[in-house]
Amino acid sequence: MTLHLPGADGALRAYEPRTEPLALTPGAPLTSRTVFSAAHVVADPYADTTPDSPAAVDWDATLAFRRHLWSHGLGVAEAMDTAQRGMGLDWAGAAELIRRSAAEAKAVGGRIACGVGTDQITGGTLAEVRAAYEEQLAVVEESGAQAILMASRALAATAQGPDDYLEVYGHLLRQAAEPVVLHWLGPMFDPALEGYWGSSDLDAATDTFLEVIAAHPDKVDGIKVSLLDARREVDLRRRLPQGVRCYTGDDFNYPELIAGDEQGFSHALLGIFDPLGPLAAEAVRVLDTGNTEGFRALLDPTVELSRHLFQAPTRFYKTGVVLLAWLAGHQSHFTMVGGLQSARSLPHLSRAYELADGLGLFPDPKLAEERMRTLLHLYGVTP
Repeated sequence: MTLHLPGADGALRAYEPRTEPLALTPGAPLTSRTVFSAAHVVADPYADTTPDSPAAVDWDATLAFRRHLWSHGLGVAEAMDTAQRGMGLDWAGAAELIRRSAAEAKAVGGRIACGVGTDQITGGTLAEVRAAYEEQLAVVEESGAQAILMASRALAATAQGPDDYLEVYGHLLRQAAEPVVLHWLGPMFDPALEGYWGSSDLDAATDTFLEVIAAHPDKVDGIKVSLLDARREVDLRRRLPQGVRCYTGDDFNYPELIAGDEQGFSHALLGIFDPLGPLAAEAVRVLDTGNTEGFRALLDPTVELSRHLFQAPTRFYKTGVVLLAWLAGHQSHFTMVGGLQSARSLPHLSRAYELADGLGLFPDPKLAEERMRTLLHLYGVTP
C-alpha cells in the first residue's frame, strides 16, 4: 500500500514499499577483515525518566540485538558513541552495559571490544583524567573484553598541548594488560573534541597520534579513525608500524577503505554496521573469497543511506539508527535514551526509511511499512 512521505520541502510524495526483503542469513565466520559493529542501546520505554535523569535501558532487547550481530559473524564494539556515550548514557549505565554484554559475548562466543573513556568527570587535572581512564580500563579488563581507548572530552579541555596527550596515553598503554584500540573521533561526531592530540591542524595532530603508537606498538592492536576523510585515513594507515591495524570509522567511505589497495586495507569499526549488520557481513564474506567487485557491488549501494544518517549534525546519526532497528523489528518502540528520537526531522526519518527499504534491509517489509505509517500518523500525515 502506498505511503505518503514528506520531503525536505515539506511536500508529500507517494512511495511504494518493497514487498520482499534481501535474503540474508548467517554464514561462515569472516576471515579477511576484522569487523565490529558499534551497537546502539535499546531504551526502556516504560521508565519514568527525563532527558537529564540516568538512562533506563531495556537489557533484554539490548542484548538480543547484540546476539543478532554476533550471529552474522560481526564483532560488537560496545559502549561507544553509537550507544549514546555522553549523549544520555552515563558512566554508570555504560559500566553495566559493558559487564552485561561481555558476559553475553562469553556465553555465545562472540567477539567484543568496549569503550574506555573519562565520562564520569567533566574536567580536572591531568592526574584526574588519568584516574578516570584507569577506572574504566579496569572495568573493561575485568569483564574480559578488549579495550578501546576513546577520545576524552575532559582531556581535550585540560591538555595544554601534544605533550599532555603523550603523557596520558603513554601512562595508559604501559599499564594496559592487553593491546588496545586507540580511537580518534573527530569533532563532527563530538564538537568537544576539537583540537584533539593537541592541535586543530590535522597534520600536526596526526604526528602526535603516530608518536603515541610508535612509543608502544606492542600495546596497540589498532587504531579506529573517525574523521570522514578517506585520503587522510589511507595516508595514516600507510604510516602505521607493522602489525598495527587500521579500523575504519569512516561512515562516508567505508567500502573503498575496507576493500583497500595494493598497499593495504582497513578493517572496520562502524556505527553504520548497526543497521547494515547482515548485509555488511555478507559483503565481507564475498571479499573473503577474493571477489572485490562482488564486495563493492553489495556495499556501495548502502553509502547513500549511511551518508544520509550521518549528515550534519553528525552526532545525531543515532536517531536514524534506532529508527531502522524499530522498523526492522529488533525493538518494539521508537524511543531513545535522553529522548533523542526527537533529534531528527520527519523528512529525515522518512528518507532513511525509503533508502533502507530500497536496500531490502527490513526482514519483514510489511511490519516496517505498518510502523512507518504509524509514525507518519503520529506526526499528522494523512494521504
